[in-house]
Amino acid sequence: MDPLCKLGFLASEILLRDEPERFVPRHDRAVVLFNRSGSFASDSLYQHTIADAANYYPSPAVFVYTLPNIVTGEIAIRNKYYGETSFYVLDGAPAGRIAAIVSDLFSDPEVRSALCGWVEYPDDAHFDAALFLVERDGNSGMVWNEETITLLMNE
Repeated sequence: MDPLCKLGFLASEILLRDEPERFVPRHDRAVVLFNRSGSFASDSLYQHTIADAANYYPSPAVFVYTLPNIVTGEIAIRNKYYGETSFYVLDGAPAGRIAAIVSDLFSDPEVRSALCGWVEYPDDAHFDAALFLVERDGNSGMVWNEETITLLMNE
């Protein structure tokens, strides 16, 4: 697993550790994550494996992680989520845009909840994760809007 996946995976483990019936297959939960740097840390590592024409050794072990959506897949596989998984690379952390994207998830009648948040890992010295669960019916106890997202991502 690359550093972005490890960060997202560990953050999801902390968030979900007390969830009842955690590993029961679910078709009603989506996983939607966001960041600004994509999979830059792995992309850079992969670039080093192909930069020198005389010492060209593209590594499949590195290449597989050059897509940021791999982290959503790892979380979904671990938790037996069979709903939508998406990873959006956005300029900055626009809470309004995040709120709109996650709200659009609930236009699908099968989606009852979403694990979502910000997972940023451009390099080993700079990383951040803020994950949260959102439920269609409001059982999470909070109002899903731009202000709530800003608060959650800045805690």
